[in-house]
Amino acid sequence: MDFESARLRIGELREIIDYHSRLYYDNDAPELEDDEFDALTRELRELEEEYPQLITADSYTQRVHGEISNQFTPVAHEVPLGSLQDVFSLDEVKSFDTRVRSEIAHPRYVVEPKIDGLSIALEYQNGVFVRGATRGDGQTGEDVSANLRTISAIPARLREPVERLIVRGEVYMPREQFARLTEQQEQNGEKPFKNPRNAAAGSLRQKDPTVTKNRGLSLFIFNLQLIEGEMVLSHAKSLERMQQLGFPVIPDYLCTDSLEEVLQKIEKIGGSRGKLPFDIDGAVVKVDDFADRNRLGSTSKYPRWAVAYKYPPEEKQTVLQDVEITVGRTGVLTPTGIFSPVTLAGTTVSRATLHNADFIAEKGLAIGDAVILRKAGDIIPEVVRVVGHNGGEVYTLPQTCPSCGEKAVREETEAALRCLNPDCPAQRLQRFIHFASRDAMDIVGVGPAIMEQLINEGLLSRLDDLYTLKKEDIRDLEGKGDKSAENIITAIAASKDADLSRLLFAFGIRHIGQKAAKLLAQRFGTIESILEASIDDVLAIDGFGTVMAEQVVAFFARESTKQLVSRLQAHGVNTQCRTVQTDRRFEGMTFVLTGTLPTLTRDEASALIEQYGGKTSGSVSKKTSLVLAGEDAGSKLTKAQALGIKIIDQAEFETLLQ
Repeated sequence: MDFESARLRIGELREIIDYHSRLYYDNDAPELEDDEFDALTRELRELEEEYPQLITADSYTQRVHGEISNQFTPVAHEVPLGSLQDVFSLDEVKSFDTRVRSEIAHPRYVVEPKIDGLSIALEYQNGVFVRGATRGDGQTGEDVSANLRTISAIPARLREPVERLIVRGEVYMPREQFARLTEQQEQNGEKPFKNPRNAAAGSLRQKDPTVTKNRGLSLFIFNLQLIEGEMVLSHAKSLERMQQLGFPVIPDYLCTDSLEEVLQKIEKIGGSRGKLPFDIDGAVVKVDDFADRNRLGSTSKYPRWAVAYKYPPEEKQTVLQDVEITVGRTGVLTPTGIFSPVTLAGTTVSRATLHNADFIAEKGLAIGDAVILRKAGDIIPEVVRVVGHNGGEVYTLPQTCPSCGEKAVREETEAALRCLNPDCPAQRLQRFIHFASRDAMDIVGVGPAIMEQLINEGLLSRLDDLYTLKKEDIRDLEGKGDKSAENIITAIAASKDADLSRLLFAFGIRHIGQKAAKLLAQRFGTIESILEASIDDVLAIDGFGTVMAEQVVAFFARESTKQLVSRLQAHGVNTQCRTVQTDRRFEGMTFVLTGTLPTLTRDEASALIEQYGGKTSGSVSKKTSLVLAGEDAGSKLTKAQALGIKIIDQAEFETLLQ
C-alpha cells in the first residue's frame, strides 16, 4: 500500500475504531465481536508500523480508551491503569520473549488468565477501604466506591492494617448470574446485555448502589499498584501478599522462566475456557521481577514487559435439524435453527438465529446440512458457515404467518418477511411486552409471562386495557398474590406520568426508535399536534427521512390510533412533552461534549442543546459545529483543535442560551 492509500485507510480505521470503542467502553453496548474489533486494531497497528510518520497522539494504538461519565466524580489515578499489547499467535508470544531477552538475560514470567470484565482500582488506608474507581482513560476514572462496597468479594477491611495500598482488579459477572439476569431482562421486555463483560460494566456504573448489589458481581485482583511501608519485589510475591491480606487474587497462574512452559500454560488456560464459571478473553504473560519491568519500560500506551494473548472464538460442527419461526411485535417472521446439540464455551447449544431469508440464501442452508457454530462473544450462538450440504433444497420461509395464518409479505426495501395482520395473536403479545418495557412506559414487574397470562385470561385486548386492570385481576393469576398485585397496579399507575417521548416509543411505530420518538415529542410538544402533522411537517425534523415521516403520519392517521389516544387520555395517561423546544437557535448544529463542566452534567447540557433544536454527538468530525469543553477534556478536544472546530466553555454556552 502506498503512502496516500495508507493515510486514507488509517483515517478510516481510526474513525471506525473510535466509534466501536465508545460503544464497548463507554456505553457497554458493543456492535462488533471481539475478534472483529481486534482485526481492525491489528490492521491499524501494522499500517502505523509501516508508516510511523502517520502516528498521532490520539490514535487508538497510542492511548488507553475510555470516557469519564459526569454521573460520577472523577478520580485521578495515582498510578496509571494502562492497557496491554494484544497478540494473536504463539509466534507473537515468542517474539515478545525474544525482545525481553535482548535486554534481560534470564527473565521470569507469570502467566495468568485474562478475566473479561471491568478494570478497577481499590484504595486502602490503614487497612480500610476508602475509595474505588473505574479505569476510565487510564489517567482518570470514575468514583464508584458506593457501588463497589456492595460487592461481597471486596474486603471492607484488610486482615492487616497496611498503611496505604492501591490494588487493581477486574469486576466480572459469573456466567450463571449472567444467564439469570438476561432471562429476567427478557421476561421484563428489556433489552438484555450482550455478554457478561457488558453486564458487569453496566451493573457497576449505576446511580443506585442497590441495583449493583442485586446483580451478583464479583472480582479478582491481579495487580499491586502501590504499597507503603513494605517492599515487594516481584509480581508473584505481590499476588501472594494480596491473598494474605484477604483479596481474591487471579486464579490458576504460573510462574516460570521457561518459554516452553509459558506456551503450554497459554494453551492449557485456553482449553479450560468452557469449564470456568466466569469469562476470560485471553491469557496475560508478564515479566515477574519489578526491577526488570522498570528496565524494559513502557510506550505511551503499553508496558514493554507484558502482552495479552487473545483466543479465537471456539467453533464446533453440527447439523441443522429443523427451523422454527417466531413472530415479533411488528409482524416480522424470524427463523431459528434447531441443531444437533454441541458444547460451546461451556454450555450446550442447540438453537441459533438464522436472521432472515437473505441470510439463509447467502449461506445456502438446507435442513440436514452440516454447519459450523460459534458463540459470538462466547455467549450468543451463530452460524458461521456451511461445511457440508446434504443435497436438499435451500430452506425457504413460509408464506403465511404461523400464528394467525394470514399471508406474509416482503416489502421491497426490507430483508424481513412480515405478517401485516394487526390482530395477529403473536404480535399482540409482543406489542404489550414492548409497551411495558423499561425504555417505553417502564411498567416494573409486568414481563412476558404476566402479559401472556393476562391475554389468555381475556383481560388484555387493547393497549389501554392495562389501565383498567384491578388488583384482584392480577392477584388471581397463578403464582401471584396480594403484594405482587399491589406492586404491579402501583407501577401501572406511575407509568401514566411518563413523558410523551416514552409513549411514542411504546406505540411501536415502525422505524421510530427512542431517539426519533424524543425528537418527535420535542418538535410537536403534544400528541394532538402530532395527530395533525403532515409528512412535510415531520420531515422538517433534523434526522427524519421520508420513510420515517410516512410511518409516523400513517400510524396517526388510523382511526384505531385516534381512538387509542383518546382512551389513554381518558385514563389519565400523559400526552405532553416535558421538554418542549423553546426555539430552534441550534437547528442544524451538532455539539460534542467533553470534560467536566462546572455546574452542568452532560445529560443536562445535552437536554438544553436539544431543547433549542440542536443535536449532540459522541465523536468529533468535520460535521461538528461546536465542542463544549470542561476540565480534563481529552482526545476529543485535541481532535477538535486539529480540525479547527470552535471550542467553547460553559460560560460561552450559557451566553448562547441567553
